[in-house]
Amino acid sequence: MTLIPSLSEATNRHTRGYETEFCIIGAGPAGIQLGFFFEKSGMDYIIYERSNISGSFFVKYPRHGKLISINKRNTGSSNKEFNLRHDWNSLLSDDDSMLFRHYSSDLFPHKDTMIKYLNDFSKHFRLNIMYNTEISNIRMATMLDNKQNMMFQMDDQHSNTKTCRVLIVATGIWKPYIPDLPGVELTESYDDLSLDPEDYEAKSVMILGRGNSAFETADAIYSKTNFIHMVGRSRIRLAWETHYVGDVRAVNNGLLDTYQLKSLDGLLEFSNISAFRVVSEGGKLFLRDREIMSAMHPFDNDPLNTPYDKIIRCLGFMFDKSIFNSESLIPLGGGRIAKYPRIRPDYQSPIIRGLFFAGTIAHSLDYRKSAGGFVHGFRYTARALFNILRQKYKNKSWPCVRLPLTDLATTILKRVNEASGLYQMFSILGDIVLIDREEEHFKYIEEFPLRMLHNLEYMTGIRIGKMSVLVVVLQYGQTFHGPQEDVFRIDRASSDPLYAELSNFLHPVLYYYDVLPTLDDMAAVSYPEFLPVPNEIHHVLEDFTTQWDRQQSHVEPLHIFLEDFLKIPLQINISHQECVLVSLTMNKSPVNCRQFLDGHSVI
Repeated sequence: MTLIPSLSEATNRHTRGYETEFCIIGAGPAGIQLGFFFEKSGMDYIIYERSNISGSFFVKYPRHGKLISINKRNTGSSNKEFNLRHDWNSLLSDDDSMLFRHYSSDLFPHKDTMIKYLNDFSKHFRLNIMYNTEISNIRMATMLDNKQNMMFQMDDQHSNTKTCRVLIVATGIWKPYIPDLPGVELTESYDDLSLDPEDYEAKSVMILGRGNSAFETADAIYSKTNFIHMVGRSRIRLAWETHYVGDVRAVNNGLLDTYQLKSLDGLLEFSNISAFRVVSEGGKLFLRDREIMSAMHPFDNDPLNTPYDKIIRCLGFMFDKSIFNSESLIPLGGGRIAKYPRIRPDYQSPIIRGLFFAGTIAHSLDYRKSAGGFVHGFRYTARALFNILRQKYKNKSWPCVRLPLTDLATTILKRVNEASGLYQMFSILGDIVLIDREEEHFKYIEEFPLRMLHNLEYMTGIRIGKMSVLVVVLQYGQTFHGPQEDVFRIDRASSDPLYAELSNFLHPVLYYYDVLPTLDDMAAVSYPEFLPVPNEIHHVLEDFTTQWDRQQSHVEPLHIFLEDFLKIPLQINISHQECVLVSLTMNKSPVNCRQFLDGHSVI
């Protein structure tokens, strides 16, 4: 649908020089998630979509149909926020009928279900989407009312010019990566390979790539093939080893069994695929070293002497920046994030003011660190971006609540036990608590981009003054996980509150700062750390069920920590017996235990 502006709106748009204040390119999950927030707030926006439907990426991908995003419909809880922790497909809204659980009961749904869901979501919330509109030639121009201010101009496929004040690109990562590989034309690509299993009957297949698309392809065909050999740059990374959902997921990795059980399939590692060439000899394909021109490799047991019937490229996707009239203004990241546009921690271009990125293409900020490249992660970064835009262009402060200090512990415990944004975007989005000791109150800001902590006041519109800062995050431990660790070792979890800082699995951590960290403080942070060294830090003990509400293991240590630096009592209900037990295990007893314990000996 396209909204028809009133006469006054049209006059205002002519005066200001642009048609629409906020333009979003792409009606995929990120674009329509942003559209929901814009629509709900009544802000002036439009979404341009080149296809005739929302979520057109899923018409083609994943090629074999099965999504790897979890649709866990039952958790034993009726709390919507908690349940979103395990629902990886729903978009955020205020209508429970628009949860993905109503569309499929499959744990790993089919892509067609996602298409129906996204289009129903767009229609249900009456999002302002202009379909069949392919945007190109994006450029900058000066506004009529102020030559110092810039706006965006862009053309559609009919040479109609569109204009807007702020541009948000949410086109996703969809352009197949083609390596510098002589003979690449002899290979097949993931984006156009045959989906008919019979085409692989009794064939010997090499797959270039070892990500989820590669394993998805292998899983679909390996029952038909002679064998499959998969080539990657480094040791395979499994999601359950690294805690990164973009690594290889168990749902598709059956070929690991047939490799390790020596049933002909196998994995190979070559650091640079561009060092090779593909040649056709006698109706078979070979992967050869560029420097070796002979028919065979010198060692007769070299795996590259193996002939293949098919070589399939499953090497992932890149951001397509050809929609801009000057691609040089859209630099890509370096190294591992070369497929993403380079952006600032506020999701804005480092070169062009007013140009923002949302969804998968903003994943460079948390690549291999969190879930921002996937629906269950970028639905929260999209909300954070909306709050940033609303403050920046509408002077509306980031949502926050003001509560008495005595409510601090219960507020934190509620958030860490329910909040889905903290859970999915661990170590990237965090809750910020501004503590005013003089007035004995605090302000609570939810899911703020932590890399912009030094710029908190400007980004949120909330005055900080002399308030101290407490950052609440969820994070994994920094040791004992990764592709070379035994992640199932017997001592993989910590169960003693005295050693909560050794917690390996996802758990809450509180970072306390007397004053807000500066830009220099943030610049000095090096991976795997993500925040400056705090004045005080408190780890809440990990929990098998990710419920941090046990009185002795979680609640009491948190109260003691908060009391130590707040210097005020935090009232909770605790029995005499619990006071004795806590005092035996903790360095300091809770304030409301001390009156009971005064004059008593603890044996």
